[in-house]
Amino acid sequence: MQVLQVQLEVLPDPAEVSRARRWARSRLAGSGIGADEPLAETLLLLISELVTNAVVHTGCPAVLRMLFPGAETSEAGPVPGGAGTVRVEVADSSDRPPSPRHARGDDTGGRGLELVDGLADRWGWQREGSGKHIWCEVDRSKSQGAPLMGGMLDKTRQISLRC
Repeated sequence: MQVLQVQLEVLPDPAEVSRARRWARSRLAGSGIGADEPLAETLLLLISELVTNAVVHTGCPAVLRMLFPGAETSEAGPVPGGAGTVRVEVADSSDRPPSPRHARGDDTGGRGLELVDGLADRWGWQREGSGKHIWCEVDRSKSQGAPLMGGMLDKTRQISLRC
């Protein structure tokens, strides 16, 4: 299966989060995922959370990557919005792994990876060179027509990224 990978360098500045979302929105449209699809909304929220974690907790540049499955084809040609898995990765130069953090009700942070856990079909992290990358995957076939929050607010686990 052929996979399309695109990537964006992100500076350690909170303003980069909105730039990453705009960039990702245009790449989603180019991959056949419409801006008004629940899948696009979910992916943009996941990207916001992962990029925010990298920017806030590492203080160093990061790289946002999106990997799209190859387009499905039929006798009439490519089929937009086909099945497959969309993968989002954010790589940074910090070698400190994500660690659990328990946010309290009034805390303004500490819930990013809880959102990732609730919205993504899978997520994890791995070392990359002297740093790491955190990744998440969304299965296109499962997410079509699914509600954005998908019951994840019922989860009680509080996790965030501390580098």
